[in-house]
Amino acid sequence: MEIKTFGVIGAGQMGGGIAQVAAMSGLDIIMHDIKDEFVQKGFNTIAGLLAKNVEKGKMSVKERDTVLGRIRPVTDLSAMSEADYVVEAASEVEPIKFEIFQKLDKICRPEVILATNTSSIPIGRIAAKTKRPEQVIGMHFMNPVPVMKLVEIIPGLATSDATYQTTGDLAVKFGKTPVKANDYPGFIANRILMPMINEAVYALYHGVGTVEDIDAVMRLGMNHPMGPLTLADLIGLDTCLAIMETLYAGFSDSKYRPCPLLRRYVEAGWLGRKVGRGFYPY
Repeated sequence: MEIKTFGVIGAGQMGGGIAQVAAMSGLDIIMHDIKDEFVQKGFNTIAGLLAKNVEKGKMSVKERDTVLGRIRPVTDLSAMSEADYVVEAASEVEPIKFEIFQKLDKICRPEVILATNTSSIPIGRIAAKTKRPEQVIGMHFMNPVPVMKLVEIIPGLATSDATYQTTGDLAVKFGKTPVKANDYPGFIANRILMPMINEAVYALYHGVGTVEDIDAVMRLGMNHPMGPLTLADLIGLDTCLAIMETLYAGFSDSKYRPCPLLRRYVEAGWLGRKVGRGFYPY
């Protein structure tokens, strides 16, 4: 099936980024969120990023306007009945994702693939909430989506070869490099990355170093582009905690136990860049 209209559930940091790269590839986009203020904020963020591209000479004003014209913000989930492919990029909370997929399964045409941008939740668990498990797959983009080249493609136990191939082809169309990961909690990226971030929080918790010193060691000593605590703030500390909890529950291994300090920050509402306060003030 030819994919012309691409649905995105969630207009936040990840959903907006996915909508942007999909629109830049030539697809018509239906971008959904639960409130008009959320979906408009997402649209305005895309407009701002494209404006910067114009300033840098990476695209013309006409190209920017064409891309923005392809994006239709909506708050009614039933609009996804027009989509040829849908990616969910809602909060990393199982009940929320389960409810979305149950609704999409009824709204979308039978042949439509339903993908999830989940960072860690097993695909099979999500697919089981639908009557089309062979057409459910993980399509895990990296943050920030317009910049990062990787997309993890995660087939569940029931995912068909056709679904996997179509999803990989879409990633390439978006200018990304698809990499297959098997369906285990955290997949490849976050099974490796999140325990490192969690250990950096433990180092802070135990007083091994300051926030700045821990980040400096990883930047200057390991040649990372940013320190783990800066990266945690960028990802969102609530998302980091949710992924660690998924890993801990999925493997029953103490090495994945979330650091108490990470939990304290989340409980205090210090979630990182998106709220202006995490391990650093913004």
